[in-house]
Amino acid sequence: MLSQFSKVSVIGLGYIGLPTAAVIASRGVEVVGIDVSEHAVNTINQGKIHIVEPDLDMLVQAAVTTGKLRASLVPEKAEVFMIAVPTPFKENKAPDLSYIRTALENIAPVIEKGNLIVLESTSPVGTTEQIAEWLKELRPDLKVPLDHSDVADVFIAHCPERVLPGRVLQELVSNDRIIGGITERCAEKAMSLYQLFVRGECLRTNARTAEMAKLTENAFRDVNIAFANELSLICDKLKINVWELIKLSNRHPRVNILSPGPGVGGHCIAVDPWFIVDSAPDLANLIRTAREINDGKPHYVINKVKEAADQFKRPVIACLGLAFKADIDDLRESPALDIAEHLINDNVGEILLVEPNIKELPKRMSQYNDKLTTLAKALERANVLVVLVDHRQFKALHVNEVAAKVVIDTRGIFG
Repeated sequence: MLSQFSKVSVIGLGYIGLPTAAVIASRGVEVVGIDVSEHAVNTINQGKIHIVEPDLDMLVQAAVTTGKLRASLVPEKAEVFMIAVPTPFKENKAPDLSYIRTALENIAPVIEKGNLIVLESTSPVGTTEQIAEWLKELRPDLKVPLDHSDVADVFIAHCPERVLPGRVLQELVSNDRIIGGITERCAEKAMSLYQLFVRGECLRTNARTAEMAKLTENAFRDVNIAFANELSLICDKLKINVWELIKLSNRHPRVNILSPGPGVGGHCIAVDPWFIVDSAPDLANLIRTAREINDGKPHYVINKVKEAADQFKRPVIACLGLAFKADIDDLRESPALDIAEHLINDNVGEILLVEPNIKELPKRMSQYNDKLTTLAKALERANVLVVLVDHRQFKALHVNEVAAKVVIDTRGIFG
C-alpha cells in the first residue's frame, strides 16, 4: 500500500514509541522520533536501542541504516505527530496529563494545516478533546475539530496501544486497533495511517469510546487478577495450595482463573483502572476494590518475608526478580521492586537483589546497586528466597536447589 504520509514524527521513544517508529519506518516512511533523553536519542541514532524488547534491535538498526529512522531532541515539521508519552497518576490517584501537555506544547510551533495528531498514550476519557482545547489555546490560528468539524485545519484522534511487553513487534502489527476520532474525518485520516502497518482489523469509533475501551480492557484484567490474589490470601489462611486449586478449578469448561502474584505492575493495568475511578468515583465500586486488593498484595508478601526472616539470627533474603513481569527489563509500577525497597528500608536483614534483565537500579534506588547480584551467588548465600517474578532463569531451578531455603513463592514456579 502506498502511503499518503511521507513523514511521521513519534513523540516519546520508550517501550511503545520506539517500536512504533521502527515499524512505520520499515514500511518506507520517513520517521523522526522526538525524546527528551539525550542518551535515548544518541543511542537510537547509532542504530542501537536503550530498552529491552525481542528483535527491536535489528529493526531499529535496519531503519537507521536505510535512513528512514532518526531521533532528535528538537521537534520538526511532519505530516503526522504520534504522542506516546507516559500518563501516570498523582499521589491522590488522579490522572497526570502533564507529559501529554508538554509534548503538545513542544510540537505546537511546527504543526501545520492538514496535519494529523494521534494520541497513543492510554488516557482518561476526554483527553483527546482536551488536546484539541490545548491546541486551540497554543495555536489560535488553527481551526480544531471540536469547533469546526467539517472545516478543521488539523485532524486529532486517539488510538490506544494494546501490546504485550516481550511481544510488542508482533502485536503492533497483528492486533486489532481501536481508532477514535474527534470527528468522522479525523477517524478516517487516522485509519489511513494505521492501515499502513497493521494487519489486524482497524475498528473505527469516536475518541471517548476509544479512550474508555483501553481502560476497560485493563480494568477487566485487573478485576480478574484481584480475584486470584484474594483467593491466594484465603488459601494461605486455610492451608490450601492455591496453584493446585486453580489448576483443578480451571478444568471446568467455563472457568479460567488467572494466576496470583505479588501485586500488579506495569504502565497499564496498575494505573488505568484509577482513570475510570477518577471519572466516575460513585459508580466504579468493583473496579476500585480490585485495585485496592492488588495494591495491598505487596504488603502481605512483605509481612510473610518478615515472618520468615524471624527464623534466622542473621537473615539473608534474596529477592528473585524486580521487573513487573517475566523476561523483560521494565520496572514501571513493579510490585516486586516496591517489595524489595520496603525490605531494605525496614532493615529486615541483608537483602540480595537478582534481576537478570537489568544492569543497574532506577535512580530512586541507585544507592542500592551494590545489592544486585547473580542468581548463583544468591543461592549460595541466602537463607530466604522470595520469588517475585517468574523469569525463565528462575523457572529453570530444580526444587532440590532450594530445598534448604525458606521459600516464599509468589509466582508458583515450584508448584
